[in-house]
Amino acid sequence: MSLGGMVRLALSGAALVNGVPHTVSGLRGQPFPTPFADPPGQGLSSPVVNVAWGMSNLALGAWLHRGTRWRSERIAFAVGAVAMGLLLARFFGANPRLRARRR
Repeated sequence: MSLGGMVRLALSGAALVNGVPHTVSGLRGQPFPTPFADPPGQGLSSPVVNVAWGMSNLALGAWLHRGTRWRSERIAFAVGAVAMGLLLARFFGANPRLRARRR
């Protein structure tokens, strides 16, 4: 498997993991940070923006994941998914607007 293929599948995992919290927040009618908020990634975007952003991430992740057959491809996908999950947990855990909502 080429380096480009591994990067593609790592990005696929990252996009799919990133799409979940945005889509779920939007479907629940809750605002959530997106790159389109003010300030980007920290301000809260509307539920509609979150559904659109989340679905875009899910579609991109599915498109990048097409044709996966080999074990090394699945490992690259999993590495991207886990890395993005840890990054998002740290990033959103540090967002004061989200911490205030949890109290």
